[in-house]
Amino acid sequence: MNVIVLVKFIPNPEGTPKLGEDFRLVRQGVEGGLDPGDEHGVEAALQLTEQTGGEVTVLSMGPEPAVGAIRRALSMGAHRGVLITDGALKGADALVTARVLAAAIKRQEFDLVLAGVESTDGYTGTLPMTVAELLGVPSATFARHIEHRDGAIRIERQTEMGYDVVECPLPALVTLTAGANDPRYPTLKGIMQAKQKPSETLSLADIGLSAEVAGATQEVTGVEPVAAKEAGEIVEDPAEAPARVTDFLARAKVI
Repeated sequence: MNVIVLVKFIPNPEGTPKLGEDFRLVRQGVEGGLDPGDEHGVEAALQLTEQTGGEVTVLSMGPEPAVGAIRRALSMGAHRGVLITDGALKGADALVTARVLAAAIKRQEFDLVLAGVESTDGYTGTLPMTVAELLGVPSATFARHIEHRDGAIRIERQTEMGYDVVECPLPALVTLTAGANDPRYPTLKGIMQAKQKPSETLSLADIGLSAEVAGATQEVTGVEPVAAKEAGEIVEDPAEAPARVTDFLARAKVI
């Protein structure tokens, strides 16, 4: 089974990211690393290929420092890495990113694409399904467990009430929750071997896209801090509570 894992380099994964004058995250010249949510995709891919054979490729898009995320995944055990970087991609939104990743995926044969549910620095939660649509493959989301069965992928899809069992044919795309597994730590041997593993850096032209196609479709015009949460209202009289709750829901236009 050939598995592609979508990974992302995020600035300051354990700190507070900085915004530039264009209201976007500063990604150049700052410390960063592999998005913690993507480690679950790498781990799941390694487990699947250890059971069925095959190869794990980690794929990322970003500026040159994003190779750090790929190296982390390679040190965990992934076999090869691909980074798409191009000056024309600065400020790319989720749709543009999906177009680029889908074009890069199409360059090789694959059985399965794995991704986190959402990135820690973006939180759109839309990119994986957009990639699946552009690839023309089914997507199974919010997997808390994943297994390969008779040429198909079977997952337990996390829900508010428990989980649903979802099965779809390959090739497919699956997103994994943080509870799907416990990612392994890179060993010293793995870190040393990562330096010898194949890793390529490609431009838009290399994957057959033009700067016009990859141009940003959205513009950030402003950013404001989240308003402080106001104190709640306490109703002392039980007899008064139903009417107060009803009035509150009416003002909120819920009822």
